[in-house]
Amino acid sequence: MSSGKLKLDRRTVATARRLAAAAGRPVVDLARSHTTVSVERATLRLAGIGGADADGIPWVNRLVDTVVEQVGLGGGVAGPVFDALLRDGHQDLTLLAQKAAAGSVTFHAGAPAAAKRAASKAVRAGLTRIDRRRAERDRLIKRHGDPRQRPWIYLIVATGDIYEDIPQAQAAARAGADVIAVIRSTGQSLLDYVPEGATREGFAGTYATQENFKLMRAALDETSKEVGRYVRLTNYASGLCMPEIAALAGLERLDMMLNDSMYGILFRDINPIRTFVDQRFSRQIHARAGIIINTGEDNYLTTADAVDAAHTVTVSQLLNEYFAHEAGLADWQLGLGHAFEINPEVPESFRLELAHALLARELFPDAPLKWMPPTKHMTGDVFRGNLLDGFFNLAGALTGQGILLVGMMTEAVVTPWLSDRDIALQNVRYVLSAAGNLHEDFTPGTFIRGRAHTVLGEAVTLLRQIGEQGLLTAIGQGTFGIMRRPADRGKGLDGVAKRDAGYWNPAIEVLDADGPAQ
Repeated sequence: MSSGKLKLDRRTVATARRLAAAAGRPVVDLARSHTTVSVERATLRLAGIGGADADGIPWVNRLVDTVVEQVGLGGGVAGPVFDALLRDGHQDLTLLAQKAAAGSVTFHAGAPAAAKRAASKAVRAGLTRIDRRRAERDRLIKRHGDPRQRPWIYLIVATGDIYEDIPQAQAAARAGADVIAVIRSTGQSLLDYVPEGATREGFAGTYATQENFKLMRAALDETSKEVGRYVRLTNYASGLCMPEIAALAGLERLDMMLNDSMYGILFRDINPIRTFVDQRFSRQIHARAGIIINTGEDNYLTTADAVDAAHTVTVSQLLNEYFAHEAGLADWQLGLGHAFEINPEVPESFRLELAHALLARELFPDAPLKWMPPTKHMTGDVFRGNLLDGFFNLAGALTGQGILLVGMMTEAVVTPWLSDRDIALQNVRYVLSAAGNLHEDFTPGTFIRGRAHTVLGEAVTLLRQIGEQGLLTAIGQGTFGIMRRPADRGKGLDGVAKRDAGYWNPAIEVLDADGPAQ
């Protein structure tokens, strides 16, 4: 039995998914039996805490740190916090955090019934706000319309200064960009707190903060009305504060978030257990908020060879799909990643790229795949770079990709200027206009079909190995992106705790019970 242009064997595809689920299930069990400081902080953010102290440390960090110091993390923090709040006779979490930081609050382990009722009410109010922002997005899409064609054109804007980002993002939307991504400041993923307020001094990017989210979303809403289509906003829910950033994104109506189950482990050396616990909670929030996730398989091909490691990308996509579905995300929310990173000097490189891209397209027919442009083999020759980007855009048209990140001919030279973006957008617009529906006429031959079958077969073999040894062991041995990341090491491990028998978290309780909002 086979289907699609590649004539993939349906039984092989079903086997691959079954093996991915078998490999992923123990990791989900691990996530369900542990908590992290960021999960607990995200819960309190949903309950309404905000602000930061004079040193810029968020009050939610000060509060959770005090609770953990007094009673530990394993029971959850919402119970002790709301118990103290009720005993204090106040209803303000921020004021409680200030008192706790001053050493004038004593917390007790456990979650009395009254504290549970108060905490659940506060967290549900935060989730209700996320539900309203999702409904608001639906109304705006109906009012302004969606882009007329797929793939959506995805463009990065990030100067470090949110007030400079805004006019650049609006100009990009007027020039044809459908999705604006505000890349994060270098190193933010390793901060164990979310900065507060509007920021003007990022490094190769702009800090992800709630205020920055709010400002950019409001600006793009104005531009959506102007251009007659809803312009989507993307940021990054990754790193040590993945759950908190996911919650803030839902509260401020972001539309997409980079959220990969293994990126932080492999490329930021964040502890694997911390990452898997955090990613499950963050994806539950994304599911609730109607946010599309973008996964990071493209990054593997910047450290490993794009031909030799092609099957590891497929394995990661299947694992990301399993983890996403388990957390409540629907197929339309799975912007699974892959990339145009084969060395252009390799014979038949373009045909190999087509095979890999079409394999992803046919394995995940209902997912808006995120197709990443060449970066690894960009040399600084801007003319060659623009040609490579044109081939990338053509591959996207030929294989029916859902989200196409605009490649820059000045990649590896400078941070792109507005003029660079204009030329890059011209390239995309020309290819999509001239060949946008070419995938309807494209029938791959034996070379492309054979390569796709080989990659799928290698992926099945690797999934069997991972099932036998365990995903955490496989990550520790450098299976993905040739990075070795043992489960007992990495940044943020001290912020992980096994759940006690009495563990309670109102956000997890509600999200597990309700599932994603429909």
